[in-house]
Amino acid sequence: MEAPHTTRVPKVFLVRTEIDAILADLGEGDPVPSERDLAARFGVARETVRQALRELLVEGKIRRRGRGTVVSRPKLTQPLSLHSYTEGAIKLGRTPGRILVGWEDVPADAETAADLEMEPGTEVMHLERVLLADGERIGLESTYLPLHRFAGLRGSYDPTTSLYAAIRATGVVFTAARERIETVLAAPREAGLLECTTALPMLLLHRRSVDADGAPIERVRSLYRGDRIAFEAMLSPEHA
Repeated sequence: MEAPHTTRVPKVFLVRTEIDAILADLGEGDPVPSERDLAARFGVARETVRQALRELLVEGKIRRRGRGTVVSRPKLTQPLSLHSYTEGAIKLGRTPGRILVGWEDVPADAETAADLEMEPGTEVMHLERVLLADGERIGLESTYLPLHRFAGLRGSYDPTTSLYAAIRATGVVFTAARERIETVLAAPREAGLLECTTALPMLLLHRRSVDADGAPIERVRSLYRGDRIAFEAMLSPEHA
């Protein structure tokens, strides 16, 4: 009789599991034992510990502080809904913020024009901002708005505040949205704005929102750091 097939568990996985157990007994901001101490404790090479720590860093369980490593706070979990990022963060007890990167009128490319139901080359309002949670950079949001509908925002809107609240104040009602989520790596410019490396996994959201008449409101491309944010959705049966 042949011996049953067994798969050898990688040493890095075993070390990461052990470090996970250590983190469970620590609180946010507590220092993580050094690579040297962990290597001695588990009887493995420092490179094995270093790789396990890199994986935990990508998962958002630990973060760098100076020359050391500390326990991260839990990820910001955002609901997939028609509410703005600002509203979602406040509901979860976090302090939202935004840094304006750019605000200009640009000709719509083919994809933007299709989503906003206009001819390619038509000018649209483009707003790009870094998203913050408790002062930490978590995302980069690029929003395209039909200029003929929202040109008035130029004189009244503070780009460090909720764009959805400003749009609703004009009488526009968000009725539905199509959203797609995928994993990507950031381009060098994006990584620089988010203060991370290009090797960090990102969550990329594409959204197209419409009003009660089915007229397009926005086209949004949002890039989020995978180590600092997660998304959830409430699902229900299609038919009662």
